[in-house]
Amino acid sequence: MQSINNNGSVPGIISAKEWFNAGERLPYDTTAKCIVDEGETAQSKNLFVFNKLITYPKQNRGKIISFLPGFPSGSYDWSKIDALMEDQKPLNRLYVEYVGQGESDKPENYPYSTFERADLVEALWNHHRIESTAIATFDYSSLVALELLRRQQEKTENGIKPSTVITKVLFINGGYFADGHSHPLLTTPLLKTRFGKRGTIKAQTSDLAFNGMIKGMWSKKYQVTEAELSEVRDAVRRRNGVLFMHYAAGFVDEHKANRERLNLFPIVEKMYHCVSFYIVGSDKDQFEPKQVRLAKERLSKYGVSIEILPGGHMITMEQPQLITDLILAIAD
Repeated sequence: MQSINNNGSVPGIISAKEWFNAGERLPYDTTAKCIVDEGETAQSKNLFVFNKLITYPKQNRGKIISFLPGFPSGSYDWSKIDALMEDQKPLNRLYVEYVGQGESDKPENYPYSTFERADLVEALWNHHRIESTAIATFDYSSLVALELLRRQQEKTENGIKPSTVITKVLFINGGYFADGHSHPLLTTPLLKTRFGKRGTIKAQTSDLAFNGMIKGMWSKKYQVTEAELSEVRDAVRRRNGVLFMHYAAGFVDEHKANRERLNLFPIVEKMYHCVSFYIVGSDKDQFEPKQVRLAKERLSKYGVSIEILPGGHMITMEQPQLITDLILAIAD
């Protein structure tokens, strides 16, 4: 059980308010798929998206680690790891927030998908002039990374140099194979239904309902505290954000519908010589326990590093030091 300070905070926790205050909202043209100048934001097609860019004068600005968010708490999932990296070994890093999450805009009538998320990531890379990047993905951002890798592969095969080159990818508790998903019925599968939508509407204001939806994402041994749950609620609820849990809950179905394109095996098979792949799973992951086993069966001959850590699905919050150590080792 974690100890609580006298002020009620949990040691090592950054508040959602502090996290989002340290980033910025940028105008994103969803038609042109690019970040635009502030003067153009009056156009209705523009949305504001949150991102957090941290760079250092003595480091190559074109080289960076891009952190892609999880579902549903977004970029805030990386907050503990970011603090540890800052203390141990500061590196250039970009935290992406998709439309619908965190401090990004959350339109109801929006075509939420893996592909529009990949478009946004590329737009942010182009905006920040990032020439090469390692990617750290958590949860459903594995699908976004698969799409980005596919795009890089296709450009390379057609003799086109990508504007941003992916050099390394760390997948954490994600989905890599369409036949490997095993989400419990009362979790993501329920969220995409009408009943799930009503539940998210209630969870926007009811702490009890919200906690009931997400508390099982942590392992029982970790015993997530109310202080931590409160910050996650803050991160998700911003701008009436709990509804996003319903709107985006179809990502497993989307993966199955695009099983050939979003398949890690052929991507590794064609790209392992130029991209380094790393996979981390949790021994108590309630959502994607089959994915790591399949990865071991299918990818071992390509030298993909696969590691199992103790904890539940929310491993970035449960084991931030272990994840930080791994990221820093990969970055060297």
